[in-house]
Amino acid sequence: MPTRNLNRDIIMNLNRRSLLQLSAASVALGMAGLPARAQAIDELVIAYNVALPGWDPTVGPSAVNPTIQGIYQSVFDMFIAQNPDLSFAPGLITEWGWNDDRTKIGMTVREGVTWHDGSPFTPEDVVWSLERAANPDTGNPIQFVWSTIGNFSIDGNTITADVLRFDPTLFKWMSFLTGYVLPKAYYEKVGAEGFEAAPVGTGPYMVEKFERNAFVRLKANPAYWGGKPEFETVTIKFVTDAASRVAEIESGNAHVTLEMPYEEYDRLKAGGTLTGTAVPISDIGMIFLNDIEVMTDPNVRMAAALAIDKQLIVDRLLSGYGVPIDTLETPDYVAFDPSIKVPYNEAKAIELLAASGYGPDNPVKFKIQTTKGFKPKDYEMIQAIVGLWRKVGIEAEIEVYEIAKHFELRAADQLAPAAFYNWGNAVGDPTTSTGFAMFGPSPHSVWDGEDLIAMIGPLWGEADEAKRIEGWKAVDRYIADNALVIPLIQYVQPILAAPGVAVTPHASGALLPALMKRS
Repeated sequence: MPTRNLNRDIIMNLNRRSLLQLSAASVALGMAGLPARAQAIDELVIAYNVALPGWDPTVGPSAVNPTIQGIYQSVFDMFIAQNPDLSFAPGLITEWGWNDDRTKIGMTVREGVTWHDGSPFTPEDVVWSLERAANPDTGNPIQFVWSTIGNFSIDGNTITADVLRFDPTLFKWMSFLTGYVLPKAYYEKVGAEGFEAAPVGTGPYMVEKFERNAFVRLKANPAYWGGKPEFETVTIKFVTDAASRVAEIESGNAHVTLEMPYEEYDRLKAGGTLTGTAVPISDIGMIFLNDIEVMTDPNVRMAAALAIDKQLIVDRLLSGYGVPIDTLETPDYVAFDPSIKVPYNEAKAIELLAASGYGPDNPVKFKIQTTKGFKPKDYEMIQAIVGLWRKVGIEAEIEVYEIAKHFELRAADQLAPAAFYNWGNAVGDPTTSTGFAMFGPSPHSVWDGEDLIAMIGPLWGEADEAKRIEGWKAVDRYIADNALVIPLIQYVQPILAAPGVAVTPHASGALLPALMKRS
């Protein structure tokens, strides 16, 4: 990448291209009679599948909820932007990279940007945001990534910093979870409570009104550096029930919605009124296995994995919308290894359970937790899996929880022996899939095996990229061979839109109003 604006002792040899290679129901909104035709839309309404718990995109469990990122990205900009195909692009930082010996980083800050309150965006905002993210007292769940750099220096619009601990994924995180730039002067002036009441970003939309658990109304940012978005006003209604989202779009009370049952997607799309897109995204469906109770028995774990016919679930429950997977890497991730397989084998599952004294007449028992309606057919998928398990000698009790409860329990390492979840990895790196999900010290993991910790530990700072990726593939194989987690599917995300509204899907799964156009 060009280095003309960087300090001469920093030779930037990692550009954006090489980075990729490394890598409820209706609520009272103060409006009536919403039109369904784009040319008549004054206020674009989106029926969203999750409620926004708070406005700081860098702290707390919600900061690592992939589903909320589309709302955050509408208001705040990331250090480094990401295109719909997951390739990286200039954001508030336009150039970035390491020097030759990976002891320093350099970044060029975009000029001419303003915050929503009209104040200028500066390199000081970038440094303050990075230092705040690295401070363990601020509650950033990815603090251990941001703390790998420090001793910042600003020269014009150029920032340099020392590499305190080399992390090969540092710049990827700058376009991923918690990778947002916040306004230093404004935040210090109003404090956390003031920021929550009136959030300020540099993003394409500004917050006009927010009703917790109901909706957020956004106004287009006329001074947005990326160009003013097409729809002047966007209201995002929090409709967590899938059937209610279907009713919203079918009745014309919403112009866009997502994550409905696939049969409803097919029905409504076939009706000829609504348009739809359904493309694979970076999210995966998986079952966490907590190393407690019966899950300490390898025969029980492997039997549970082998007894699941993933292709049958995709075909019959998901109407063919899904890609069965056997590791926590999808075919789009850089460490995907197609040779790692955990095939459906009912007979082998029965044999393994029998070796541990279990069978249909003496089933092994445990609880499995799941969301219901958060993702298409999530609860029904677990019902089907429980049915398949029952055939081989596993009796699982289903407990339904909200996604926020999952985050709470996972952070406290208190998930049930089995817990369904959708894992998002918008940067496609193994550290942000296998790594954080399976590394015992990670707050996102519930598997604490010392053998796996020993395998993963050295990979966090591995500078040889080929060696790093091969190391992660070996970790994935070990996990599969020992059934330490049960990967299920790569998701296909269904999106429906009213006539004349063109939605550009994002492979991260983020539904971005700024990408929506009139057609």
